[in-house]
Amino acid sequence: MNKEQKAQQIGELTEKVNNTQYFYIMDASGLKVSEVNGFRKKCFEGGLEYKVYKNTVIKKAFEASNFDFSSADSALKGFSGVIFSKESGNAPAKLLKDFRKGKERPVLKAAFIDSDVILGDENLEMLSKLKSKDELIGEVIGLLQSPMANVMSALGSGGSKLSGILQTLSTREA
Repeated sequence: MNKEQKAQQIGELTEKVNNTQYFYIMDASGLKVSEVNGFRKKCFEGGLEYKVYKNTVIKKAFEASNFDFSSADSALKGFSGVIFSKESGNAPAKLLKDFRKGKERPVLKAAFIDSDVILGDENLEMLSKLKSKDELIGEVIGLLQSPMANVMSALGSGGSKLSGILQTLSTREA
């Protein structure tokens, strides 16, 4: 790869890092070509993008990005592939976990979720259980609606009693 191609690749990766809230760096070394192709296919089917980059390209893209990823420098050793997710922070973790059932690879090196850095494969289980922003908003709305629904239900079920009491009070002489 010449300098122009490398600069172009760094520029493209920098743009992706700046415009993608969720991406994972993983190590797929030791996988057969057919397994890597199968992994790429699963990524594509899941709406994710998987690309392999040299660690120096990743480092330079991080340096040129809007965020500070210096805490992830330790993860940039050996083989590095990057999974990009536009929609969900847990989708790459779920895909990795599902793909490697009974295998040791691919290994999670680092996850970048909303400019937070999570290092290490031991966090894969936790990352796969993360809820998306939409799921969290839905839960909050449900919690906020619950008390109002209970009040409306109580008013609806006791409506005949309440209307009877109001009618009795209105017919009473003061």
